[in-house]
Amino acid sequence: MSAMPPLLAVEGLTKSYGGIHAVRGVSFSLRAGEILALIGPNGAGKSTCFDMLNGQNKPDSGHVRLLGEEITGRKPREVWRLGVGRTFQITATFATMTVRENVQVALISHGKQLFNPFGSAPKFDRGEAGRLLELVGMGGYADRPCGELAYGDLKRLELAVALANQPKLLLMDEPTAGMAPRERVDLMRLTASIAREKSIGVLFTEHDMDVVFEHADRILVLNRGTLIAEGSPAEVRGNAQVQAVYLGEGLVYDARHREGAST
Repeated sequence: MSAMPPLLAVEGLTKSYGGIHAVRGVSFSLRAGEILALIGPNGAGKSTCFDMLNGQNKPDSGHVRLLGEEITGRKPREVWRLGVGRTFQITATFATMTVRENVQVALISHGKQLFNPFGSAPKFDRGEAGRLLELVGMGGYADRPCGELAYGDLKRLELAVALANQPKLLLMDEPTAGMAPRERVDLMRLTASIAREKSIGVLFTEHDMDVVFEHADRILVLNRGTLIAEGSPAEVRGNAQVQAVYLGEGLVYDARHREGAST
């Protein structure tokens, strides 16, 4: 009996713009229920890599497979239909619609229903929308206009919208950007809990190293488009090349400080 393929398999992903190599031969895999972080300095190629995974950008070469199925170069809508959800650094919601209606719009799209902005959303699958909002801790905000929400609440709503697609894979581009420190921890803790419970693979980019090292099962490190390290948080933290090109002496000190605090 053959082993199941990984949820996501990326092989030799490459993208150039003129003479600039944005991504060079990146390969990695992701299992169902795993939380994988993709980090690197500004300009390392993280966003380009993300855009190629969900079809917003076509690679020059390489392959992207979801549960063994080739999805390289497919359009974002097709990739989304196959079970790949995505959240963005800047939230995108319908400000004049209620919190529940925003989730209902996503459910309408997932169910391939026709959407009438003046009549469909208030009636379509209120129960499922309410369940998703409860899941992300937003049940009490269901009838509030999105325009009234604090930024951290918008991020939780965005997660509920992404989950409306019943994704197998969730791509999160700097999910905690702009959030207060406590909100960052809470959002990633919630995401990790949901992902593991529902066996959703999560790939996320993040600049907050506390978030990365607390919540990621494994970490990928990009530098100038090349994958320079991959491993557990402890392995990446102790990698001399990573320290030299990205994390710096501050992280080395932080690691020793944490070890001292735990003894």
